[in-house]
Amino acid sequence: MATRWGICSAGKISHDFMVAMKTLPPEDHQAVAVAARSLDDAKKFAKTHNIPRAYGSYEELAKDPNIGSYNKKNWLHHVVVGLRPKHDSLCADVVYIGTIQTNHLSSCLLFLNAKKPVLCEKSLAMTTKEVKEILACAKKNNVFLMEAIWARFFPAYREIRRLIAQGEIGDVRMVRSEFGLSVLPLPRLELKELGGGALLDIGLYPLQFSLMVYGGERPESIKTEGVILDTGVDETLVVTLKFSNNRMAVFTSSSGLQLHNDAIVVGSKGLIRFPSHMWCPEVMVVNGKETKYPLPEPHLPLNFVHSTGLRYEAEEVRQCLLKGMKECPIVSHADSLLLAEVKEEILKQVGVTYD
Repeated sequence: MATRWGICSAGKISHDFMVAMKTLPPEDHQAVAVAARSLDDAKKFAKTHNIPRAYGSYEELAKDPNIGSYNKKNWLHHVVVGLRPKHDSLCADVVYIGTIQTNHLSSCLLFLNAKKPVLCEKSLAMTTKEVKEILACAKKNNVFLMEAIWARFFPAYREIRRLIAQGEIGDVRMVRSEFGLSVLPLPRLELKELGGGALLDIGLYPLQFSLMVYGGERPESIKTEGVILDTGVDETLVVTLKFSNNRMAVFTSSSGLQLHNDAIVVGSKGLIRFPSHMWCPEVMVVNGKETKYPLPEPHLPLNFVHSTGLRYEAEEVRQCLLKGMKECPIVSHADSLLLAEVKEEILKQVGVTYD
């Protein structure tokens, strides 16, 4: 049976998520409802993506009985005709939250308290306190929750984890990565009330990459220098992380500078490199040998580069739900909490705080 998706928000990333979903088999993934802050926006989005139901509020989506649990009558019908799901769970559907970051806390709590599994765009929340509240809500309701760090599900990311685990480049000693785009002025990245700042939006990618390479280990020390905008959010940050046994990671993030956006992992026996698009790579070079991981072509124009790669996290969510899991081991709840805590310390060091 297809995993049925509810889409919370009719914005740009939700559009790209739907375009990516269309590259997956329709018998595995179906969007059945979309909610926006206005019914007109929801209807336009539904028409564009052929979604049967549109709601003018997130609360209506939370109350939709078709999201979060199989319709029992239809489920029994599938059993009778021999199309019984592989797993007997009556909860195999999920809501994708694509709202702005400042709305993630309220949206996550809304759907989790309605017993609906959630895939929430990064950053999961604005502060560590909010992340803890969301995680506690998921645990209390015994509902699946995952932060949508889509990068970790790309084929190249899966391969780099395998290579590091197998010692292909020996003991990892250094990680260097960067993500910078010259996109200012842009309210979403400049204004604190909109969740602005480079780290929460794009700097998260080199940070999570460093933490992933070192197996989710907490850094022993964090040192940050940065440029802060007049609005009180970070424009450019250079961060040095020191892990146990003198292993290092250095990354740069910027909303004002166009950087090369590559990543390198250096080990005692060689190195692995993403030459570009480190957050959504199609190419990986291992000790000089290049491998390509092409993405499927979109059927509609995209808002962001390589967005058909969102398909990989959607399929991962489906597999987790079919197995009855409440979190994904690739982006676990512990991973989300560590990310939030390290981000908060980085921002604290340059004087950026969020209420």
